[in-house]
Amino acid sequence: MKVLIVLVLAALAVLMTPATADAHPLGNFTVNHHHAITVHPDRVDLVSVIDLAEIPTLQEQPAGHVGYADRECEAVRRGLAVHVEGTGVAVALRSASVEFPPGEAGLATTRLTCALTAPANLGAAATVEVRDTYRPGRVGWHEMTATGDGMALLDPPVPATSSSDELRAYPDDLLSDPLDVRAVSLRVQPGATAAGDTSAAPGGGTLLASATRAFTDLVGQRDLTPFIGVLAVLLSLLLGASHAALPGHGKTVIAAYLAGRHGTARDAVTVGATVTLTHTAGVLLMGLAISASSALAGESLLRVLGVASGMLVTAIGAFLLHSALQRHPVAVGHGHGHGHGHGHRVGRGGLIGMGVAGGLVPSPSALVVLLGAVALGRTWFGVLLVLSYGLGMATTLTLVGLLLVRLRDRLAAVERLRDRFTALPALTAGLVLVVGLGLTARALLE
Repeated sequence: MKVLIVLVLAALAVLMTPATADAHPLGNFTVNHHHAITVHPDRVDLVSVIDLAEIPTLQEQPAGHVGYADRECEAVRRGLAVHVEGTGVAVALRSASVEFPPGEAGLATTRLTCALTAPANLGAAATVEVRDTYRPGRVGWHEMTATGDGMALLDPPVPATSSSDELRAYPDDLLSDPLDVRAVSLRVQPGATAAGDTSAAPGGGTLLASATRAFTDLVGQRDLTPFIGVLAVLLSLLLGASHAALPGHGKTVIAAYLAGRHGTARDAVTVGATVTLTHTAGVLLMGLAISASSALAGESLLRVLGVASGMLVTAIGAFLLHSALQRHPVAVGHGHGHGHGHGHRVGRGGLIGMGVAGGLVPSPSALVVLLGAVALGRTWFGVLLVLSYGLGMATTLTLVGLLLVRLRDRLAAVERLRDRFTALPALTAGLVLVVGLGLTARALLE
């Protein structure tokens, strides 16, 4: 008991300690862009910074490729288009450099810096347009800034300084609506630009984000002691449970399904176990796929899995609604005495389907932890942590199911409410159908 108390206190201490690794709040799959534009009377200079998060870095292994900086900056150059008064000008690469800052779970990230220039005759008022088409299909932060050196920018639509400190620190207040500036049109004329800055100050992190960073930091420790190992497992359970408590993780669907189909406590546990197994298998398979192919975009695979999960829920909801309407057509004066004797038990296939839908989309944090452990030669430890994460998720979802089953049974025992429960299967089936459609639409729009 004393050991458990010590571990819990240690976990709390870790949560309250700021994490040291630079995390990617938009996700570990992202490729982020920053372009600093400086307009001179005779040229347009650009400093382009490309920040690859942990998983793209792991897939591409840039540290192992000679000449990576020059080759990738050449791709950045080809992806940039500069126009002056509607006429395209040639963009030349001046220098290229690359760094590999530490990321989460002991994995590296990639910071590519490209200095470019485009000659231009800006002796009079003109319009300068810059467009970025480098890796257009990858999710990430897209930012542009603009300043003048001997040139005045007239009402520039972008700030003079970076709100993310050139992709080093992302402001919290913009994470729900991240920057997506891929093109800018600047009206310029000889002179000086008035001072002004519309950048946002970076903020702190939420408790859950801090806990996640602390967890991944533990996994990235070079020396894995028994204490650190147990602490990491404990944090994995807590984070899995917290992750499942967030909106959009199947709690409403599973609870409605169990309540409407007269599910039992055993059924709730079955769903929770299926969630654990599905999530663990999904993380392992996705980790294998990402490690095997540098061309696979992880966020695209997550979107496909999200659509599949939503469609599975929709199909289950449609089947339940059809079944409920067949068994309980609209009643006319025939309600009493039947609400308690015709409970339709949950089918095994439906239970497994709901569990699969709840665990089908892998958690990016669990995936990063697995890949980090594999990179450090601790595959077994990564699998253990992923399994613990899934158990934490299953615990939350199972508890929600148990509470709903208990509440349903108590309400059904009330005589004056009993007749109304004949319509419960149809109502809950409709809810499952609507939520499934919503999950599918959200995954398609992401």
